[in-house]
Amino acid sequence: MTSSSDHSRRPGSPSPAVTQAMQAAALLRAWDATSPRQEHDLARALELVHAVDCCRRDHFVPGHFTASAFVLSPDRTHFLLIFHDKLERWLQPGGHVEPTDRGLESAARREVEEETGLVAHDLSIEHEGLFDLDVHRLPGRADEPAHEHFDLRFLFRARQTDVRAGDGVRAARWLSLAEVATLGDASVRRVGERLVARTGF
Repeated sequence: MTSSSDHSRRPGSPSPAVTQAMQAAALLRAWDATSPRQEHDLARALELVHAVDCCRRDHFVPGHFTASAFVLSPDRTHFLLIFHDKLERWLQPGGHVEPTDRGLESAARREVEEETGLVAHDLSIEHEGLFDLDVHRLPGRADEPAHEHFDLRFLFRARQTDVRAGDGVRAARWLSLAEVATLGDASVRRVGERLVARTGF
């Protein structure tokens, strides 16, 4: 069966999966790793982009790309975290890339809107290109095997601060950069420390 996205594509143009893989490759090649761990993760991510379906949620070996967002408050003193319903941790908004996403940055914007209510097009880009990469393992479940998420992370700034808990989210909250050190997981704390150094707050 031909999908609606196939009908809307120009003859000879790449499929959404190919376009997303190409975008992931370009983002990763332009990104500078700052530690041996990140250099290792970057090398593995650059291998993953050779799989055409590397952004599909059912690509399990070794895993697939996801997209997430760190969102600064308008005055850059706080950033937005969500309390994830299933994982029961404070994390940045993010999730799987959908075939309908125009790009990986668009996927991150969509996740912010779905999970916090901030309108996607009201987010201004605070850092051009990829801001951070994190690779983490998810345990197996009844409906899927254990696999890894290669999380492509973007940095935005919001124009306003009204948020609500959305899909799969128990709470959405603005936290001071200092608070992140006590509430976020290790990868969130690492980014929080980087933002403190960047903003001075």
